[in-house]
Amino acid sequence: MALKTQSECDFDAYLANEREAVDVKHEYVAGQVFAMTGASYDHNLIVSNVIGELRAQLKTRSCAVLSNDMRVRIEAADAAKYPDIVALCGEPRFYDGRRDLLLNPSLVVEVLSPSTEAYDRGEKFAIYRSLDSLQEYVLIAQDRISVEVFTRQTDGRWLLSVYTELGQTLVLDAIEGRLSVEEVYRGVRCEQAGPALADVERPLR
Repeated sequence: MALKTQSECDFDAYLANEREAVDVKHEYVAGQVFAMTGASYDHNLIVSNVIGELRAQLKTRSCAVLSNDMRVRIEAADAAKYPDIVALCGEPRFYDGRRDLLLNPSLVVEVLSPSTEAYDRGEKFAIYRSLDSLQEYVLIAQDRISVEVFTRQTDGRWLLSVYTELGQTLVLDAIEGRLSVEEVYRGVRCEQAGPALADVERPLR
């Protein structure tokens, strides 16, 4: 989803205004407020596909998979975001008694849009990395077959696994789940990017 910069304010003022908002959502980063615009059909279809697959797998466990209406507070970065998908197993923690601002997701998924891809890979990932609870960050392209899974290692580094074939299955260690790339892209019109590639893994600092 595209972002448009709005006025500057502190976090409590942002949260009070956001809770009153009806037709628009905003993200918050260090005093700056950004209006969010709508997403494409393929973007929303990918989100629905992933949520449907994960909910079916996790329904008998104490886990939750939530869509992009769930705000996430990243206190170390003084930010609040609306990830496309968040998931966690165990007890959720919230900013206050309203239960509308999650503090401890273990998995965040973002579907890439042309207008936000650079931000999702760069500054947004840097913000999410400051969440102690976060174990995996997943980026899904909507215009090509490409799923990237960043997994936090015990030494604090992030390991990248890339999936570019419909026959591949990615493992999400944070919630002990699995996703078929074919199911991620079911119903989505996109072009296969480049030749078929095997999983690629390399550590990131």
